[in-house]
Amino acid sequence: MIHSGTDTPLFEIRNLFVTVEGKAVLKGVSLRIQDGEVHALMGRNGSGKTTLSYALMGHPKYKITAGKILLDGEDITDLPTDERARRRIFLAFQYPVSIPGVTVANFLRSSIKAVRGSELPAKAVRALIRKELAELQIPETFMTRTMNEGFSGGEKKRLETLQLRLLEPRMAILDETDSGLDIDALKAVATRINSFRGPGRGMLLITHYQRMLNTIRPDFVHVL
Repeated sequence: MIHSGTDTPLFEIRNLFVTVEGKAVLKGVSLRIQDGEVHALMGRNGSGKTTLSYALMGHPKYKITAGKILLDGEDITDLPTDERARRRIFLAFQYPVSIPGVTVANFLRSSIKAVRGSELPAKAVRALIRKELAELQIPETFMTRTMNEGFSGGEKKRLETLQLRLLEPRMAILDETDSGLDIDALKAVATRINSFRGPGRGMLLITHYQRMLNTIRPDFVHVL
């Protein structure tokens, strides 16, 4: 286990064991992320990186058989996924799924209301979305499209990054956000992710490639 400080960490994984469909995948993973830190997690295919991300977010298929997950010192191991999201934990998927019948605009507004509803009036939400769309070079026409349907890999990852910026999580888990991106898209996405780092936030960046780390310089790099 790597300790990055002596104070209560923002986020802690403590001796975590996870099974998937009865098969043991993670066997005693521990990690501490202090306020403001960015950690990168690397490892070969099949090492359990994505399993860890799903388990941290509370996916019911990924069974935690031992260990704990803590946010600001509070045990959240048994909380359902929606409650973890309300506690400001965010997961960007390696393979974002489409949601038939739901427009991007409705999805974003509903997500913001669920997570930040008490903070932002409707007018502020619209202005914030327009600002982030421009920063990520996403056309406003995306707002009327069905969530991720017919989107390229790069478009899906830009949209994931847009959600990160809009929801302002305390702890962001980014599972191979760089996959499927060309050089220009990678630079735009990495720059916006990098600008998100700072006090009151932590980040776990899961990646196969060094290229993402050329822009997002992590405080620690771990190999699973």
